Amino acid sequence: MGSINNQELTSKIIAAAIEVHRTLGPGFLESVYEESLCVELDLMGIPYERQKPVEILYRGKVVGEHRLDLLVEKAVVVELKAVKAFENIHFSTVRSYMKATQVNSGLLLNFATMPLTIKRVGREYNTEC
Repeated sequence: MGSINNQELTSKIIAAAIEVHRTLGPGFLESVYEESLCVELDLMGIPYERQKPVEILYRGKVVGEHRLDLLVEKAVVVELKAVKAFENIHFSTVRSYMKATQVNSGLLLNFATMPLTIKRVGREYNTEC
């Protein structure tokens, strides 16, 4: 992981997302925003993994795989949307991705709204896991 903390890192990711949204506006597919956000992160020198495969485990066995939109500096899960409004399932999904990757910070970004909708997502902890 880089030398900045998660609060600074999420702030930089948000700044990059705002720049993408300011430049493109709403109306494109999620893939366009993902590509554009990656361009911004590259310009900022922030390392990320795009469409990162993550194994889903159940009782110690791999039962599936999901691809994260972005995992930034191995510390922040970033999920991009282009939807009318966030639904509770979007937050649950980000938390599941965070649990699967064992990170504590997540961002949910909706590029279809004016202005850009940004939600920081914290991890829910379960002492039984």
